[in-house]
Amino acid sequence: MSELVRIQQQDFSIDDEVKKVMATSKGIGGVTIFLGAARDFSKGESITGLDFEHYPGMAEKKLLDIRERALKNFDIIEMGIVHRVGKIDIGENIVLIVAASAHRNDAFMACEWAITELKRTTPIWKQETTGKGDVWVSETP
Repeated sequence: MSELVRIQQQDFSIDDEVKKVMATSKGIGGVTIFLGAARDFSKGESITGLDFEHYPGMAEKKLLDIRERALKNFDIIEMGIVHRVGKIDIGENIVLIVAASAHRNDAFMACEWAITELKRTTPIWKQETTGKGDVWVSETP
């Protein structure tokens, strides 16, 4: 995996990830981030924890493809994507996308597209722990 695109169990530093992307070019003038965090409520149920599983190899390939397509189709300079797997407590970070461009609008558009595409195509699955038991959420393939 690339240093900028990866799947990991441990938490990540938003500041460190932004610095990694910004270090790639002096032409970066706008940076947009999307941070997904574990919330305590979903579909009318209280959530006490999350557990993410992924298809090793394929999930990483999809994230790299999303980055490459964003670089090709949007006027951005760089993009970083980090997604966590394993058990995640409420309030913790789950996913981070950092899009950098010369101008802000390009970064905003690329970042929004990337998180939508990630949720649509990447084989990462979420299980929510509720008072009624564990429930798989079917938002991704």
